[in-house]
Amino acid sequence: MTTAKKRIIFCDFDGTITVNDNIIAIIKHFNPPGWEDIANSVLSQQISIRDGVGQMFRLLPTSIKQEVVEYGINNVQIRDGFAELLQYCKDEQIEFYVTSGGIDFFVYPVLARFGIPEDHIYCNGSDFSGKQIEITWPHPCDGHCTNDCGMCKTTIMRRFPATEFERIIIGDSVTDFEGAKLADVVFSRHYLTDKCKELGLPHTEFITFHDIVDELKKERTV
Repeated sequence: MTTAKKRIIFCDFDGTITVNDNIIAIIKHFNPPGWEDIANSVLSQQISIRDGVGQMFRLLPTSIKQEVVEYGINNVQIRDGFAELLQYCKDEQIEFYVTSGGIDFFVYPVLARFGIPEDHIYCNGSDFSGKQIEITWPHPCDGHCTNDCGMCKTTIMRRFPATEFERIIIGDSVTDFEGAKLADVVFSRHYLTDKCKELGLPHTEFITFHDIVDELKKERTV
């Protein structure tokens, strides 16, 4: 008799839990010269995520810290059905982790409203002690990843072996693609959907978290 694998979800934050991409929204709002070229270089994978995000925030002076933090928190719009997904995970004993390329100063306060403990949130840090905002990288790539991710989602996923866990990823961007390759189940939107289609990776598109809850319920009845 084989024991069923424990289901575990790794969920992106910007553009997934949130309707908008908060990093880009912050940078666009304060509009420092040169940020568009950096953002485009990240999306086209000409430079690493770590390098690009670091460069963009370095364009902002720490003298506007309060405005940046407040905008980062208050600008967030949560995608419909997120609270319901969390409740479903609680009811079904599915472990839920946030794996985010976002920054601690807005990710932690927003997710605290939903009772997600910080040890279930992986994101980047921030340092406002100098003249420019510096992003810190407490979750770098392990020896299996050479993409210079900054917050390496595959490194986190490898801590939960495929032999023991049914790994489910929810995401929207190129930053989620390497994780999607490792996952048993992929829920995608936006750039992640395009990348999955490009390489023929199985995936289920979603608009709201209600769609994901419905699919997870279907899986459980199969």
